[in-house]
Amino acid sequence: MNAILNKATTHFRSKLDGSLNSIDVPEWETTVYFYQTSPLRDESQILKLQQEGKPVDALVQSLIVKARNADGTKMFQNADRVTLLNEVDPAVIIRIASAINGVDEDSLEDVEKN
Repeated sequence: MNAILNKATTHFRSKLDGSLNSIDVPEWETTVYFYQTSPLRDESQILKLQQEGKPVDALVQSLIVKARNADGTKMFQNADRVTLLNEVDPAVIIRIASAINGVDEDSLEDVEKN
């Protein structure tokens, strides 16, 4: 591996090896944990949905690929998508996804209105 690529991967791993960030979700009586960053493979799934004009699906995908339990294991699986889309409070999903993605909640007002 060349020196620059080695530095780049070391930098990325340092963000994944650090402590998990978290957001308290009183409605679910839990805390959702997440890493400061995520692999480009995961981000590309979210970006694709956004480009296809599916912002709600992109928010749910964010939860599926980024939300973690306290031990770092994934909180949701792909099989949970339909339930998250149809049976979970959208305002809570938006709040969690905003925290996970480092997005200001005000910029998601359009999504919440839809």
